[in-house]
Amino acid sequence: MSFDQLGLSEKVLEAVTASGYTQPTPIQEQAIPHVLARRDVLGIAQTGTGKTAAFTLPMLTLLEAGRARARMPRTLILEPTRELAAQVEENFVKYGANHKLSVALLIGGVSFADQDVKITRGVDVLIATPGRLLDHFERGKLLLTGVELLVIDEADRMLDMGFIPDIERIVKLTPFTRQTLFFSATMPPEIQRLSEKFLSNPVKVEVARPASTAATIVQKLVATGGEAAAKRAMLRDLIRNAEELQNGIIFCNRKRDVAVLHRSLQRHGFPAVALHGDMDQRARMIALDQFRTGEAPLLVASDVAARGLDIPAVSHVFNYDIPHHAEDYVHRIGRTGRAGRKGASYTLVAPGEEKSLTAIEKLIGRDIEWQGRTLADAKAVGAIVGGREERGGGRRGGRGGRGEPRSERAPQPRERETDATAPAPAPVRHAEKKKGPEREPRREPRRDDRRDDRRGRGRAEEADAFDSPSFGDHIPAFLLRPVALKAKK
Repeated sequence: MSFDQLGLSEKVLEAVTASGYTQPTPIQEQAIPHVLARRDVLGIAQTGTGKTAAFTLPMLTLLEAGRARARMPRTLILEPTRELAAQVEENFVKYGANHKLSVALLIGGVSFADQDVKITRGVDVLIATPGRLLDHFERGKLLLTGVELLVIDEADRMLDMGFIPDIERIVKLTPFTRQTLFFSATMPPEIQRLSEKFLSNPVKVEVARPASTAATIVQKLVATGGEAAAKRAMLRDLIRNAEELQNGIIFCNRKRDVAVLHRSLQRHGFPAVALHGDMDQRARMIALDQFRTGEAPLLVASDVAARGLDIPAVSHVFNYDIPHHAEDYVHRIGRTGRAGRKGASYTLVAPGEEKSLTAIEKLIGRDIEWQGRTLADAKAVGAIVGGREERGGGRRGGRGGRGEPRSERAPQPRERETDATAPAPAPVRHAEKKKGPEREPRREPRRDDRRDDRRGRGRAEEADAFDSPSFGDHIPAFLLRPVALKAKK
């Protein structure tokens, strides 16, 4: 089947042909006719199969009739992350080249004033994250009573416990007669029951088993130790020895680990950039641009980059931390092997993470192959060593040097002189002793004195840290002035 048989308008077909696409993907082939028929759709498909175009193309066809009004968008698309929202905007610009439609992007990290100007003029397509959308609504700058079509992308994440109140509030602000579309790669049963509150007699389009992974991705497990330095060394060995590595995304569970791993890779000569939720929007976009253009072939990221980012040429994915939620594993490795390309994923598994690994294998319905020895074999042999101890390019790092922190280096034993080899103290005659001022005999401090001493030392260190001003040995002149006393009568 070709795009001509889906019922799209001539303008949309011209833009699709200019983009180089000739045949729709299975999710596009099944979902687009139902969207054009004004039906609610619940779409489930593997990541990287074209879900964004499955609702973008029919929306452009439906928006050709009518025009936008001030502060009242005609369609609304909710996205979980800023990067995914910006990517959807790029799709509308590409496929809507022959349309005169206005598109607005409401995400955090951008000035409110610029966004207010676009909303005031009237927008046909409003792409937003839930938090910034509600901010504009509470400021009285936005009305959602004119929304004709509501799209909730990455529905499993958008309906996660953290987003449920915002989503319910936004849905109540839209008209009851709206058309609602849900698209996601994973749809657990409890989340699917929750989605029934927002969909009216939906058409379920499922082109693959939920939470399945693409067959073009080679998945491997790597046993590693729990020490941070050994784990980073194992990751560096994987990157150096990976076959046909063009670029790769390294996923961490915590934002703090993203920053630490990013600095470690740069210190060892790997061109890498970081991406996590605490970065401002400009820095995040610069990092993505450097990764897309190949200036930095390694991207160290949190799960903010695991959802819907369309970077077709990603060759490898490294899970530095095994994800806490099994669904996130499907989204992470889905950044590679997109559109029929080959890809590879490596997941580092440390002792104590067997439960998370079992949940992942149960979700995807297959056992993941181990590279080298398994975690059980490594435990039987002994401690797992991921490689050389991290030394910052082979040199031993010291205080203020280029090596790792002191807490990550094994303490070196210091040789002690034995009684036989230690030089005997020189005898001192009483006549040679120099007489000096008599000193008070040293008194062993009591327990209370030691506690007070520690308190005083802590206050002194705190004063040094904040560089607080004090008089010290200097006495101000106004304190030395004589005081004139009045004589008594």
